Amino acid sequence: MILSIDTCLGASSVAIVEGERVLAARSEPMTRGHQERIGVIAREAAAEAGVAFTDLDRIGVTVGPGSFTGLRVGLAFAKGLATALSIPCVGVTTLEAMAYGVEGFVAAVLDARMEQVYIQVFADGAALMAPDALGLGEAAARLAELYSGGPATLVGSGAPLLADVLGGAKLLTPAAPDPVAIARLAASRPAPTHSPRPLYLRAPYATLPAA
Repeated sequence: MILSIDTCLGASSVAIVEGERVLAARSEPMTRGHQERIGVIAREAAAEAGVAFTDLDRIGVTVGPGSFTGLRVGLAFAKGLATALSIPCVGVTTLEAMAYGVEGFVAAVLDARMEQVYIQVFADGAALMAPDALGLGEAAARLAELYSGGPATLVGSGAPLLADVLGGAKLLTPAAPDPVAIARLAASRPAPTHSPRPLYLRAPYATLPAA
């Protein structure tokens, strides 16, 4: 039985999955306030599923890319709960979760602002590149380089920014990854040897004040 947790993007989301069964899935759109809500949502999902946290075998959590503050909220909650329960905590990237279950050529693209995107490209679930932060021109060139024809999908908040690169590509713009997809990915991984770490693809904007 797996609990998935996501606070990286525009929602606080959880799901409880046992084998092929989805026992509960909840998602609340928000750009702030994840810290106040994620524990409540997790408890509500457990009540809906009719399980206790002590019934869990594993926790899956998104590690980024996404909001610097948001992803740390989810990671801290997931790692704290996993430690208390003495169960594994498995990290899943937001990009692979966005692309999960989409057949053919799929690019997960998140708007990173400042004329940049976070991007990762897959073909039938297999990654064709590592997650990266690229300028729009670089991202367009990478897409054109990797695309070899057939059905194509761009998914994520940055999908419209690259829509012209692959004519006829399907666009999907969910505010956050599906928590059930996060649980499925976490279930497919071997038991980790260390706690998940945040995936930061670029440095934060904040700088120290001048002396």
